[in-house]
Amino acid sequence: MREAPFETMPAVACRRSLPVDDPESLVDVELPVPAPGPRDLLVRVEAVAVNPVDYKVRRNSDPGGEPKVLGWDAAGTVVAVGGEAERFAVGDEVFYAGAIDRPGANARFHTVDESLVGRKPATLSFTEAAALPLTSLTAWEGLFERLGLREGDRESSGTLLVTAAAGGVGAMVAQLARALTGLTVVGTASRPETEEFARRMGVTHVVDHHRPLPAQLADVAPGGVDHVFSTAGTDRNLAAYADVLKPFGRIVAIDDFGPVDIGVLKSKSISFHWELMFTRSLYRTPDRAVQHRILSRVAELVDEGVLTTTATRDLGTINAAHLREAHRIMESGSAIGKITMTGF
Repeated sequence: MREAPFETMPAVACRRSLPVDDPESLVDVELPVPAPGPRDLLVRVEAVAVNPVDYKVRRNSDPGGEPKVLGWDAAGTVVAVGGEAERFAVGDEVFYAGAIDRPGANARFHTVDESLVGRKPATLSFTEAAALPLTSLTAWEGLFERLGLREGDRESSGTLLVTAAAGGVGAMVAQLARALTGLTVVGTASRPETEEFARRMGVTHVVDHHRPLPAQLADVAPGGVDHVFSTAGTDRNLAAYADVLKPFGRIVAIDDFGPVDIGVLKSKSISFHWELMFTRSLYRTPDRAVQHRILSRVAELVDEGVLTTTATRDLGTINAAHLREAHRIMESGSAIGKITMTGF
């Protein structure tokens, strides 16, 4: 176990729940370098990416003045390992999303349970790799665990509808479904630039999520849809999903919404599934090392040229001003792919 070279480190934190245009919503701070637990890695963070979970936590939690570090997408280098850690060694380059009930990665050094970590793809920079962990885990678990698809089943046929296909999760769903299944991928997008990105990620047909879905899907999937990966607008679109899905179809959703009438799913025996990639870490499930294996497989697929990064815009160094800008873009709903930051 090698010790971190410093006692304190730069980080970005929120102290109170504030709107993103308030300069105090995210602030630069200096914090003690954390010590790794028995199965932890201490990682020198080289790059991070931003997800909707970051601004949701910022808006909906009040740390009471204490610094709360956000950030659940990171790539970096292992600088110390806990006494019981076995999967990695000092000097290894890694990428991961981590656990939402622990401090985030918007800090120079970060501790993370090694069972949630994968080796960084060798063919990607730290910045390119930081864009992948959270969305890859969400997409993989949603497709191959919640929807019950089989990795590598190129003989399977059918149609997958993914909403907001140019977003971080949607883009990974499209890539994985295109590369590892025989499904035809239909994605929703509403602007020329988002349509182009979605097609580049693996979407075959694009429909506009600002227009009624059933009529558009009747043209591109006249036989109906077998699976829906709903990344946004699930409550608004549930009746439409029930309309376009075939009998015994499946829906997996990742967005947040209030009560909905699931009775519309009954006549076709449509099943509804939630996907939250933090469930394994939140509940310390015995199989949480599955996330290590998923990230390791994603890294292999990247290095084989099967998958690509979804990083589209790097805002510069990791600091409060750049993170506030990233949160602002994410909250506006205008982001394409993933926003990253690199170095301190």
